[in-house]
Amino acid sequence: MIIFIEDRQLVVDGYKNRFQKAGEILVRLTALDLIDWINTSSVLDLASVEAVLVGECVDAGRSIKVIRDKLDIPVIALLERRSLEQLTSYYHLGVDDVVVKPVHFEELLIRIATIKKRMVQKTRQRAKEPIVIYFDGRDPELMGKQMLLPRRERRILEYLASINGRRVTKAQIFGAVYGLFDEHIEENVIESHISKLRKKLRSYLGFDPINSKRYLGYRLDPQVVTVEKRTLQRLIA
Repeated sequence: MIIFIEDRQLVVDGYKNRFQKAGEILVRLTALDLIDWINTSSVLDLASVEAVLVGECVDAGRSIKVIRDKLDIPVIALLERRSLEQLTSYYHLGVDDVVVKPVHFEELLIRIATIKKRMVQKTRQRAKEPIVIYFDGRDPELMGKQMLLPRRERRILEYLASINGRRVTKAQIFGAVYGLFDEHIEENVIESHISKLRKKLRSYLGFDPINSKRYLGYRLDPQVVTVEKRTLQRLIA
């Protein structure tokens, strides 16, 4: 989920369908709404946010500071016109990038991906466990090899790893993967994503680390997973 802090609904609507076709959910919030949501949401809800775009809005500076305190994600500011004063101000507030509109949605996705790569630690964690899961946009490593996953399957695996072996329902996974604001996607799509994910894990590992029980939900075996905790520690702090 990508959050767009913008007071004008029409501006967000201009991007929303394009992002959705690219597989990303774009949600509009005012700066104050975002601050309230961040301060009242759980770590797992916050983990569903991939990036934040900052447009024209009241209290933009305050919201950026809150984002930086709670989230380790790309933050990109969109300017209406080129302004050195505004650009400098945004960088001082801690945004990762500043662009001048009009800007194509694909360029924004590329910039988000590039920022995520810069956030990756230079020193790779070497783990004894067969699965290494990162929370910075990288695909997981299985038996020392990178396993390429579609975004939704990767988010499911990250979510299951983040809850340390607890069992969760399909509805809980849906909320973590698609966010709390989307009403146009059927919850049953989660079953398809999990089925594909389990098949790939079984192919790499020779066994299925995800256990499912009817009416109780899904559980990832914590004994076979190493979690790269940099992002989680930032969220919990």
